[in-house]
Amino acid sequence: MDIDRIDQIIDRHQCEASSLIQILLDIQSENHWLSKEALTRVGEKLQVPFTRIQHIATFYKAFSLVPKGRHEVHICVGTACHVRGATRILDTVKDVTGIMPGETDMDLKFSLETVNCLGCCALGPVVEIDGKVHGKMSPGETADVLKNYE
Repeated sequence: MDIDRIDQIIDRHQCEASSLIQILLDIQSENHWLSKEALTRVGEKLQVPFTRIQHIATFYKAFSLVPKGRHEVHICVGTACHVRGATRILDTVKDVTGIMPGETDMDLKFSLETVNCLGCCALGPVVEIDGKVHGKMSPGETADVLKNYE
């Protein structure tokens, strides 16, 4: 992400330090991660110490300091999903994408994470891709859904 685009996002928030978290969210939404250069630029423009920005970026799980894929895949492994076959769903995603939970593929297409609950237990097992929930999944359906995101 170039400096001009980062500046545009910061300017949209009137260079207010009180908007720091939202600015970081906006940058990550477009770039899929927060680079050191982006954090440095935000600090310069908002006149906030880099250490404070880094603390916030590392404290909240929503932020990533490493590149993420264009499509973020979350597999629920909570109790309701687990007893309905979440392990098979996770295995299918690992096979199709070639990555393990916490990883991003080399093409930056997919990032995979497991979560303890997505709040829709009646739909288990659940896969969430880019915020869209796919419920009552089977391994075959999971592979088919992933093909739609290529």
